[in-house]
Amino acid sequence: MSGSSSLLISELLAGYRERRFSPVEIIEQLLSARTSRPERCEWIDFLPADRVREQAHALTALAPDVLPLYGIPFAVKDNIDLEGMPTTVGCRAYAYTPEVSAPVVERLIAAGAIPLGKTALDQFATGLTGTRSPWGACRNSFDARFVSGGSSSGSAVAVATGQVSFALGTDTAGSVRVPAAFNNLIGLKPTRGSLSTRGVVPACRSLDCVGILALGAADAAQVLAVARGFDPQDPYSRSASPTPGVISPEFRFGVADERQLQFFGDREYQRLFAAARARLEALGGTAVRIDLAPWLAAGELLYGGAWLAERYCAVGGFIDAHPEEVLPVIRTVISPGRLIPATAAFLGQYRLLELKRATADLWQAMDVLLTPTAGTIYPIAAVEADPIALNTNLGLYTRFTNLLDLASVTVPAGFRADGLPFGISLTGCAWSDEALLALAARFHAGEPSAARRAP
Repeated sequence: MSGSSSLLISELLAGYRERRFSPVEIIEQLLSARTSRPERCEWIDFLPADRVREQAHALTALAPDVLPLYGIPFAVKDNIDLEGMPTTVGCRAYAYTPEVSAPVVERLIAAGAIPLGKTALDQFATGLTGTRSPWGACRNSFDARFVSGGSSSGSAVAVATGQVSFALGTDTAGSVRVPAAFNNLIGLKPTRGSLSTRGVVPACRSLDCVGILALGAADAAQVLAVARGFDPQDPYSRSASPTPGVISPEFRFGVADERQLQFFGDREYQRLFAAARARLEALGGTAVRIDLAPWLAAGELLYGGAWLAERYCAVGGFIDAHPEEVLPVIRTVISPGRLIPATAAFLGQYRLLELKRATADLWQAMDVLLTPTAGTIYPIAAVEADPIALNTNLGLYTRFTNLLDLASVTVPAGFRADGLPFGISLTGCAWSDEALLALAARFHAGEPSAARRAP
């Protein structure tokens, strides 16, 4: 039997059912190729080959239709626990080896998925570039001179370069969506609390989400159906709404006036965004002009007041005790959180509630919000020269999502003339995840898959 030329979940499952290849054969192909491009820096550690083979062989005793993710290879961001493998969070001195996997990983393995290893990230999941790592900057899958996006950098590159079918990331400020956009992938930031965050090293615990990077919207939806579930041991876990969001074929999408959109001088991204808007209209959508100001104002709260203090709660004690083990840019971002008084934290909460009320009213006029995922993409050298300001620019359209309790999916939306991808974000109310993915699938139809386009 010949191997598969695609790692799309639907194509792998069809091949298994038709006995054109087996999980063992697919895994052997992936194991033989997994160290071919170490300069991309997308992996921190591989699961031992014997352990991967053991899981693949165990599946041969079962029929492919028994498990929804039968023989599907995946990667795990290295702030999420995978049994027996160190969790580093991008910091060697912080590393520990968990005895059990995070519940979200356990659910995927129980459904037949096969983990291959742990992927690179911006240290302590603090960054949107993929450059903040002692292991080296993770490189864009289309052009190694450019950032991969972060903090789920390695997860994005591993999927985009055909090494796994999907990957888990985490998203607090855009850490799944930005690397998805920069690597021509679907990136789902699900409803907060819908996937357990137990076994995940927190960034901002009240906001963190486990997210999914995949080749297509249908793949992301299939993974979501398995990974999602209430976890009574996770205090931030939430049960799914009995009335999930719906987006009708004749939908309304909110879009800001051009004067409120920033592309940081990137005329190519500006052109591609205009084309994406026109494409949504061609799909039956009606554009509704909205004021983006309250959304952006909510995003500005993330790195000040309450949520910077919360980020310090997660790893600040370790940084104070081991400053030499932490990258300077990470210390610069997180350490000021210890100086924030409780009064400032409460004022931030009050301001967020005001902005939630202001943005909630806008949902009466629209079903989905359309924005760029990022206004531009930067060369690695530029980010290294100006690591904080450029990182801040990349989160302009993603920072507000978790604060406002929204779901969002990044969708590939074309390429610049130099071949670098562009992505849009479709954002909806909490529990609109499946509806957003369905709309993403309609938009994405006909776009080249990342597995075929990435070098």
